[in-house]
Amino acid sequence: MPSTSPRLWIVATPLGNPGDLSPRARETLETADLVLAEDTRRAAALFRRLGLAPRRFLSFYEQNEEDRREEVMAALRSGAQVALISDAGTPLVADPGYRLVRACRREGIAVSPVPGPSAPVTALSAAGLAPLPFTFLGFLPRDAAGRRALFRAYAAVPGSLVFFERKDRLAESLALAAEILGPRELAICRELTKTHEEFLLGRLEKAGELARDLLGEITVVIGPPEGAPARADRAEAEACLHALLGKGLKPREAAREAHSRLTGWRDKELYALIPGVDG
Repeated sequence: MPSTSPRLWIVATPLGNPGDLSPRARETLETADLVLAEDTRRAAALFRRLGLAPRRFLSFYEQNEEDRREEVMAALRSGAQVALISDAGTPLVADPGYRLVRACRREGIAVSPVPGPSAPVTALSAAGLAPLPFTFLGFLPRDAAGRRALFRAYAAVPGSLVFFERKDRLAESLALAAEILGPRELAICRELTKTHEEFLLGRLEKAGELARDLLGEITVVIGPPEGAPARADRAEAEACLHALLGKGLKPREAAREAHSRLTGWRDKELYALIPGVDG
């Protein structure tokens, strides 16, 4: 490790193929005083697969990040070399850790990335869909309403959309995406860098033909818009306005807020749908 001063190392680990661990990442993990990991059991198994000596692990995941942060900062203040890893790929990309990085930056503690594998970039590099620009959405919300709102928010964004989704929700999520985003190219990227790596290429509007009975870790790439996104129907627009008015928003405020949530509607059109106002 090139530094002897306190430092937080953000270390990318293999998505699946152990040969993707860089020599610098290996050196960093071998010499770190403390390794922060989402799942310490998976981290220990990863170290065994990579032929690394056991280290002191500390669990560090979304639900305990706030509580753990001060303990980690204390270790850094005392001179420790700390490495942060995720279950696979590059930490902080859809994983916890940015609050810890911010805390280090505020206190003047050095933070160094050790770059390497990243599932969104790996998927984009081999999917054959337009790679630039792209927007990474992380893990999709668990509830359908949250997924619908997310797709609507990015429906008009130029460029490809990349996200992670569980295999048991994939077909439902892609059907919802097709409804909101309209016709687009699609790549379902499964088990990246692993033995059963697979790229399923097709059309978003025909995703049901591709999304059945898939196993493993899944990264989805949806190509850029090919036309105007589908307009939300009137019933959905009226329901959205009704809910916003019920929260106490004034008509014009409700129309503006609904505009940010719905595809294909202008503020004035939405305002005109509100009963008792002059459109």
